[in-house]
Amino acid sequence: MYQSASFKYIPLLLLLFSCSKPAEQENRITVSIEPQRYFAEQLTDSLFEIITMVPPGSSPESYDPTPQQMTQLSRSKAYFGIGPIGFELAWLDRLKQNNPKVVFFDNSEGIPNLYHHADDPHSWASPKEARIIVQNMYQALVQIDSMHTEIYQANLTKLLKEIDTTDRIVQSCLTQTAQKAFIIYHPALSYFARDYGLKQYAIETDGKEPSPEQLKQLVDIVKKENIRTIFIQQEFNRNNAEIIAQETGCRLEIINPLAYNWQEEVIRIAKTLCNE
Repeated sequence: MYQSASFKYIPLLLLLFSCSKPAEQENRITVSIEPQRYFAEQLTDSLFEIITMVPPGSSPESYDPTPQQMTQLSRSKAYFGIGPIGFELAWLDRLKQNNPKVVFFDNSEGIPNLYHHADDPHSWASPKEARIIVQNMYQALVQIDSMHTEIYQANLTKLLKEIDTTDRIVQSCLTQTAQKAFIIYHPALSYFARDYGLKQYAIETDGKEPSPEQLKQLVDIVKKENIRTIFIQQEFNRNNAEIIAQETGCRLEIINPLAYNWQEEVIRIAKTLCNE
């Protein structure tokens, strides 16, 4: 997994932040990534402002927060983590130490890791695991704001129905396609592939670019398994994906597992594999 490129600047940022005046907490929750913001906003119904640490277009494996974000966090009532992404591995312990009034929750609690499969913490790409994430969020919200439990409960019911609908749409689509494998630059769909009986072949592994021999192996896999789709993410280099596409005739498809609109993106990924 990538480590933050500016990891050496963490102590300086934290020192500058610790010298500021104590902040008053507001009706704000900070989350790590945009899909969490989507879920949290559905659950809170505007009772809390939801702030995302890793902004759109940035990699959660290497992002460093800005001083403004550090200030926003200090004024939050809670922080919702999503598990062992690079950002949290580099920053979370220090954020906890410097924000003792902020309650920290792990939304991925109870989700099994697939690290024997790939270095992939993207559990939210799976509707099955998304159910666990939003139920963990609900429990956290009740803990910090029990006064609005009934609202959170009603919104949780609606959100779980949306997740179940998403699962049915994806399942229906993927059972009708012969395409049961795909290439992806950065391994971000391990949970998705597990749930729907797909094979994911990653170009990048352990944060490293493939060797010429590994590229050749991927080309051979594409031809052997009749793979037609290569997924690429906007925050990563696409050169090696383009090489494989040129050699095999695969189409390149840009996806964004970090998109705010979780339901829309998960369904779009499935329909891309189904050629819809």
